[in-house]
Amino acid sequence: MSFRLRWLSASLAILAVSPAYADPFFFSTGNPDGLIATASRPDSPGRPEIEAGDDFVLTQNAHITGGSFTGLLTGGASLASIGQVVVEIYRVFPLDSDVSRTSGAPTFSTVQVPTRVNSPSDDAFATRSSTASELMFVAATVQASFTANNSVLNGIHPMPGQFTGGDGAVTGQEVSFNLSFSSALDLPADHYFFVPQVQLTTGEFYWLSAPRPIVPPGVAFPTGTTDLQSWIRNAALAPDWLRVGTDITHQGPFNAVFSLTGDTVTAVPEPETYALLLIGLAAMGGFTRARRKGR
Repeated sequence: MSFRLRWLSASLAILAVSPAYADPFFFSTGNPDGLIATASRPDSPGRPEIEAGDDFVLTQNAHITGGSFTGLLTGGASLASIGQVVVEIYRVFPLDSDVSRTSGAPTFSTVQVPTRVNSPSDDAFATRSSTASELMFVAATVQASFTANNSVLNGIHPMPGQFTGGDGAVTGQEVSFNLSFSSALDLPADHYFFVPQVQLTTGEFYWLSAPRPIVPPGVAFPTGTTDLQSWIRNAALAPDWLRVGTDITHQGPFNAVFSLTGDTVTAVPEPETYALLLIGLAAMGGFTRARRKGR
């Protein structure tokens, strides 16, 4: 066998065992800072949906298998009150959005909100729900009592009443939710918003804020990317969103407490690449046999 043929054979063997996933991925915004807490819950009878989101960036394709978020259980709620947990992933506007609803550049405002620039998109890119067995969660008490200086629950209004100052301080049981996605999130490299929702049988769930800019033990955003502030909307405001700090409270702006874990995805050769290598290998083999016959 010629050197060239041996080289092609070795290359094919290497490609055949190339892993689909390479380096571990981890992102975190860090610990609660007590500045604000934002309601976030799925739709249920008598309780319209509220979505609060904070962003993260993937510089490579990623396979997200789990994560966490931290919030408050209020109004007499306990761990036993937790029913459904939902995680939604949104891309950044204008992706997955109807831009024709807006004023266009530079503000992309609508009749409801002053801007959609850097907001989550109109529609979710991916959703995972505990009731559909797409995610599993373990909720655990961090502190029996924790107070956030301000909150957003009822004060989510379209223009011109978007500034409410918030709904005031809120105290509850601090709870962490550790997530495992049975149906993993396969996300291309892009800028996303993470939106966790908790359904309770009684009381209210609030998602706690995290320091902005991110400080240890949080993980800084990749160089050249921007850490956007948290946004919120309710069913009446959808598909638009408001900035928690800039629009509603005139404080902050804020991050929210969450983390994500998984693996970054390597460039796995396409089937066509394997086919071309096989054709080249076969051709090289035929060429070698022909040379031997001609000797």
